[in-house]
Amino acid sequence: MKKRIFTLVLALILILPALVSCTSGSGEVLNLYTWAGMFPDEVLADFEAETGIRINYVNYDYGETMLAKLQAEEGGTYDLIIADDYIIETVIAEGLAQKLDKAKIPSHGNVNPLYQGQFFDPTDEYTIPYGAGVQTIVYNPAKIDIEINGYADLWNPALADKVGIISNYRVINGMALKVMGESYNTTDVDTIKAAGEHLTALAPNIRLIKDDNTQDDLLAGEIDAAVIYTSQVTMAKMTDPSLEVVFPEEGIGFGIMGMFIPSKAPNADAAHKFIEFILDPQRGAKCYEYLGYYCTASASEPYISEEYRPFLTLPTEFTSDRMEMIGNITAEADQAHLDAWTAFREKCE
Repeated sequence: MKKRIFTLVLALILILPALVSCTSGSGEVLNLYTWAGMFPDEVLADFEAETGIRINYVNYDYGETMLAKLQAEEGGTYDLIIADDYIIETVIAEGLAQKLDKAKIPSHGNVNPLYQGQFFDPTDEYTIPYGAGVQTIVYNPAKIDIEINGYADLWNPALADKVGIISNYRVINGMALKVMGESYNTTDVDTIKAAGEHLTALAPNIRLIKDDNTQDDLLAGEIDAAVIYTSQVTMAKMTDPSLEVVFPEEGIGFGIMGMFIPSKAPNADAAHKFIEFILDPQRGAKCYEYLGYYCTASASEPYISEEYRPFLTLPTEFTSDRMEMIGNITAEADQAHLDAWTAFREKCE
C-alpha cells in the first residue's frame, strides 16, 4: 500500500508542472482599464485563447475617475486604457501615455482617417480610435405634433414634461450655446452664463435627466423626445424603427474614444497585441455591433451587418462644418458651466 501511495505521489509531482502549464497559458496578464461593456465576451475570450494572455478587466465610471487613478499610479499599473478624447489630451500632456510602436500594430492602416489627426493626438502617435459618437435628438413622431430640426425646437412649450436628456453638463449646456450660435468650447464666462440662463427656460420641458439607458424610457413612453448618445440611438432604433433621429441643425457635438498605453504599463507588449487583435476587420465589426457607436475602422465597415450599418457608419448628414469636438477649456469656464448646470438641475427639480 505504501509503495502504491509513493508511486501515485511521484506521478502527481511529475505531471503537476504540465497541468499548470496547460491551464495558465503564457502567464502574461493584460490589465485593461475602461468602462464596463466595451467588448463582447466572445472577443475577449478569443484573445485569451489565441494569445494565452489573461485579461484583467477593470472598470471605471467617469473619465475623471480614471485620470485621477492614472495620475496616482504615475502611469503604471494598467497596460491599456480606453477613454474619451478630452481626457486623453490631458493624459498625453502630462506624459502619462507612451508612443505606440506601430511596427507591432501592422493593421493600424485599417483606421478611418476621419477619426485621426484630432486635437487630442494630432500626430496619431499615442492612440488608436475605438468608437465615435454624437449627441442626437430622437423622438416619437406618433406622440409629438411639432417638427424637430434642431436643439432650439426642444424649448417649444408643446414638449412640456416630455423630454429626457443625458447628464453630461458640457453637452447639455452646449445645446444652449449652439442655439446662441456659439462654440461648445467658448471660454468666455459671460457667454456661458448667458447660455445657462437660456437653459433654465428649458426646465419645464424636462421630465428626466440620466445617462444610463435613457433609450429605455423613450421606448417605454416615459418620455417622447430625448437627447442621447449614439449607442443609445442605435439600441432605440433597432427596437423601434419608427423613431425619428435628428442631427441638430445648429451643429453636432462629436466625440471619439481612443485606446492608449500608459507610460509605465507593466505589459505594453500585451497591449499592442490586443490593439492589433481588435483591428482585425471582422473582429472589429463584431465589437462595433456590440458597442453601438460609430465604427472608426474603415476595414470593418464591409463586415457590419446590414441591420446595423445605418447606425454604425458615418451618416450623410455629417459634414465637417457641422461637427465640433467638445474639448478641454479653462478652469474658470468649466466652473461657469458647473454653476449653470447646478442652477438648471435645481430648476428641473
